[in-house]
Amino acid sequence: MGNDILKEILPVIGTVVSNIFKRMFTFPQMSDDEFERLRRFIYEHLGISISPAKKTMLQARLQKRLRHLNLNSFEEYCNYLFRLKGIESEFPELVDAVTTNTTEFFREPNHFDFLVNSILPLWLNTYGYERAMLLWSAGCSSGEEPYSLAMVLQDFAEKNPGFNFLILATDINNKVLQKAVKAIYPEEKALKIPLSLKKKYLLRSRDRSKKLVRIAPEIRTKVRFRRLNFVREFKFRKQMDIIFCRNVFIYFDRITQKRVILRFCSYLMRGGYLFLGHSESLSGMQLPLMQVAPSVYQKIG
Repeated sequence: MGNDILKEILPVIGTVVSNIFKRMFTFPQMSDDEFERLRRFIYEHLGISISPAKKTMLQARLQKRLRHLNLNSFEEYCNYLFRLKGIESEFPELVDAVTTNTTEFFREPNHFDFLVNSILPLWLNTYGYERAMLLWSAGCSSGEEPYSLAMVLQDFAEKNPGFNFLILATDINNKVLQKAVKAIYPEEKALKIPLSLKKKYLLRSRDRSKKLVRIAPEIRTKVRFRRLNFVREFKFRKQMDIIFCRNVFIYFDRITQKRVILRFCSYLMRGGYLFLGHSESLSGMQLPLMQVAPSVYQKIG
């Protein structure tokens, strides 16, 4: 009798195990219609234009979300995402899945040279010590850019007592913002930081085997992090003296680029500066900006 029961149970167990393995190693495929629904949604809410050539990339990134949500198809994922409750809970995860967060300390170092040698002396001569310089690192990722700026500006402040500054750093991706607030990085990430700044503004882990560094408190206190989607409407109480938004506009089409940059200009002081990535161009756009250095623009209107 025991053997009879075993004979009945074994096929059931085999089917369950087989289904589990199929679920683990069979990846749902995204149809063209599902890709188009997701592509339109991403463009509308993030301003990111995804070409049909990137369908495979989007499919691969979102397959992890399907497994996490225990969904069997992209049709189920779309139906879940496009409900009000789904948008509220899944939208941040979708953002994390589709945004790229490649960054490093002192990326495009000539920008920092121009800031130190040209902009800061002129700004100090114009405003003196009447107010703090305000900077915005838009698309700050995991914090390397705003902390690089803070090191440069803090070093300038120590040489010019009375100079003060504050940096607003924003990104749409919650996960990278959490890393930025912690301000802890692998030692190899700090290799491009100038030695003089590294000695002053980096703290080594007490456990040297971890090979980690942390940004010093006097630098961290100068940076305020905030989640922001600048494709949507936003408001600042004050205008900025300098905006860094590098290697972000490459993901937007020209219509979105112009719309966002005009919004940036409305929050940029007359005479203030906008820094873009070296692969980004404003040619052909009617904007109140004048190029003053490679990928550096000054507001003139």
